[in-house]
Amino acid sequence: MTDTLPDSRKAVTKTSGSNRYYNGPLSDHFDGTIFFNPGGTPPPGFMSLLRWQFGSGKTAWPAHYPSPHDDHVPDERVEGTALRITMIGHASLLLQTAGLNILFDPVFADRASPVQWFGPKRRNPPGIRFENLPPIDAVLVSHNHYDHLDLAALKRLAREHDPLFVTPLGNDRIIRDAADSTRIVTGDWSDMIALSQEVTAHFEPVHHWSARGSTDRRMALWAGFVIETPGGKIYHVGDTGFHDGINYRNAAEKHGSFRLAILPIGAYEPRWFMTPQHQNPDEAVRGHKLCNAAHTAGHHWGTFNLTDEGIEDPLTALEEALERHEVAPETFRPLRPGEAWDVPF
Repeated sequence: MTDTLPDSRKAVTKTSGSNRYYNGPLSDHFDGTIFFNPGGTPPPGFMSLLRWQFGSGKTAWPAHYPSPHDDHVPDERVEGTALRITMIGHASLLLQTAGLNILFDPVFADRASPVQWFGPKRRNPPGIRFENLPPIDAVLVSHNHYDHLDLAALKRLAREHDPLFVTPLGNDRIIRDAADSTRIVTGDWSDMIALSQEVTAHFEPVHHWSARGSTDRRMALWAGFVIETPGGKIYHVGDTGFHDGINYRNAAEKHGSFRLAILPIGAYEPRWFMTPQHQNPDEAVRGHKLCNAAHTAGHHWGTFNLTDEGIEDPLTALEEALERHEVAPETFRPLRPGEAWDVPF
């Protein structure tokens, strides 16, 4: 694998003073201390969090929500222009194409939490057991929230697969606790890295934020990815607020169209709190259209109870949104753990 990033991006980022993760030049989304969404909305503050947490709008989830596709064993490789996406759970997915195996935001922990005795608990096991993973070439981590960055999983991946870890600025300071820093590459929005001679990953803006605790909010960057392959382009969004569709329009303007978009459809209620950070299914369908995606895989639902909507509410809302926006249901599929989709060319 080769990359096209400056040498300064190939090693663990040096930090100073007020930002423990990153020290770099000012930009339209970095003020020297924290990252932000240009023209966007910052994440809600602590008082808003308390208002939400102590409200009464949360819908109970079942203790277990099994998938009919549970315990999938993937092929070792998918070659050429064929494209297969397999759901592991929540926002963790396996992408196979052009002979490469790429993991997005792999979380195998029982809880999306800094501790494994408290916090959002899995309602279903990973759709691909860790021991059944094919050889992993690259791991793309979109941001550092616990439902997207599982250090224990990254450590095991580093030990057993030795993949290249690709992540936005500052997250290398976290991932280095799990992996050799020479196998971690960071990028800013609009940077790109070659994953093979045929496959390139682009860092793209999304409207979100980052934190591992209460003292590091927005000290590491968040990003989406565009994967350019012989079989077409894939647009991956781990988390995002809709942000008036700005980033979707910009992605279409820059990249043209996508064979596959991978978009979040869950963790969106209540809207007064979640709108800046998590889109709802209607917004995901609008994003699907705005970015010119031929097909979309819906994720970020049905595994961890993070917000107020019921476990299957995203499915109902997505079905209604597809009809409302005249999008064929077979082109936008909400994936369940273990479900594999061979995406049409």
